[in-house]
Amino acid sequence: MTKQRLLEATLKLISEKGYIGSTTREIAQEAGVTELTLFRHFGTKEKLFEALLNNHTFLPKLKELLPELDELDYEEGLRLIATRFLLSLKERKSMVKIMYSEVTIYPDKIKALYNKFISDLRATLATYFKALQKKGVLRRVAPEFAAGVFLGMLFAYFRSEEIMQPGGMKKHVMDKQIREMIDIFTRGTMNSVS
Repeated sequence: MTKQRLLEATLKLISEKGYIGSTTREIAQEAGVTELTLFRHFGTKEKLFEALLNNHTFLPKLKELLPELDELDYEEGLRLIATRFLLSLKERKSMVKIMYSEVTIYPDKIKALYNKFISDLRATLATYFKALQKKGVLRRVAPEFAAGVFLGMLFAYFRSEEIMQPGGMKKHVMDKQIREMIDIFTRGTMNSVS
């Protein structure tokens, strides 16, 4: 219960002030505990941030989603991943904006945590691609690279549509554009030569 309150307080403050601007004292105060309690549960601000990434981002959602994907064909699976990923980013929009703008000034430990999170997300999606390769659904491509391309494409879409455009992503437009992105990802852009 206390850990969860601390994570929620961290999420709130990092979304408002960023990692750099949020102090452990403020986080503890927001959670209604002492700073000593925060350190007892997490040890350091870095470990608190790591727990936040591991518990309040798309990574745990993706891990939960993997068994569901076995029931779907490849394109349906990608649509489900894309939709949930974009909605997860939208839900955490303020945190994503701040983290995206702050990442270059993070201390080395935090950059390493952030990079590990991105790497874990890519590796988790790559397990899905590897499983599809074993079934013969996907041709031989580097699964981690393909996962990075897919997630990068979605993040670029999120950034251009949700962050840069007034009003953000609209569900009906997003659904149509997800289908288009998946078509491009799965089939490429070149007409097949007969």
